[in-house]
Amino acid sequence: MSRTASIERHTGETQIKLSIDLDGNGGGKRATGIGFLDHMLDLFAKHSLIDLNVQATGDLHVDDHHTTEDIGIALGTVVDEALSDRAGVCRYGHFTLPMDECLVTSAVDMGGRYAFEYHAPIAASKIGTFDSELVEHFWQSFAANAKCNLHVVLHHGRNSHHISECVFKSTARAIRMAIQDDPRSDAIPSTKGVL
Repeated sequence: MSRTASIERHTGETQIKLSIDLDGNGGGKRATGIGFLDHMLDLFAKHSLIDLNVQATGDLHVDDHHTTEDIGIALGTVVDEALSDRAGVCRYGHFTLPMDECLVTSAVDMGGRYAFEYHAPIAASKIGTFDSELVEHFWQSFAANAKCNLHVVLHHGRNSHHISECVFKSTARAIRMAIQDDPRSDAIPSTKGVL
């Protein structure tokens, strides 16, 4: 069965068109109007192997907040939809990723319930022109709408760009592990029989 989903989300602040294929190869195009966010989404697609197409316009004359948040919401929503009842997936994933001086662990449970623990502070308030606090906010928005538990821990790191990259890559790899087909079972991965 195809594990694809798409959304068109229009608010007074943003207009977003987003589609995914969970069984892709990391392809697609990202055009958010925010160069740094495009770069992070490119990393996410490449390391999760999720095909991701994003076309967004937003109130960037205000700041990057609404566009970043709403893309996180849209991405989480379509991941939840594409996973359907979660039958046959591994459900859990984790990855510890080194990148230069940084080390980040991400762990995820795609079990249909939301929880979010984020411990990856970025000392600098800006990464270029991008508010560094939006890295955490993007993932919180994603997790709430993907209905997943997401835990992110920065073990060490100094460079703000590297920390952000490390968070996106490690989380992408954890999600990749969690959504892959379980070679031993096509059942819903819960003793409850439903997620």
